[in-house]
Amino acid sequence: MELLNQFAPFILMLGVFYFLIIRPQMKRQKDEKKFASNLSKGDKVITKSGMHGKIIDLDDNNCIIETMAGKIKFQRSAISMEMSKKLNTPAKK
Repeated sequence: MELLNQFAPFILMLGVFYFLIIRPQMKRQKDEKKFASNLSKGDKVITKSGMHGKIIDLDDNNCIIETMAGKIKFQRSAISMEMSKKLNTPAKK
């Protein structure tokens, strides 16, 4: 029983660490993977580097985005989920 009392704070810290850090990160990775797989031609996106454009071609790992400067090839993972969702949601009045 004393052994359990000694390790109880460590077990509690591991539980808190899991629910506050690891689990939300796993959910975020799952959401980003789902977002990247649901991209389609014509979607307006923003890359993680801040480039705005519209998807004109897709394959398994890459996409071609048309910007004002021309066509640029990016990996699907370079597209920002948060910024692209904000771009495509209507503004609240």
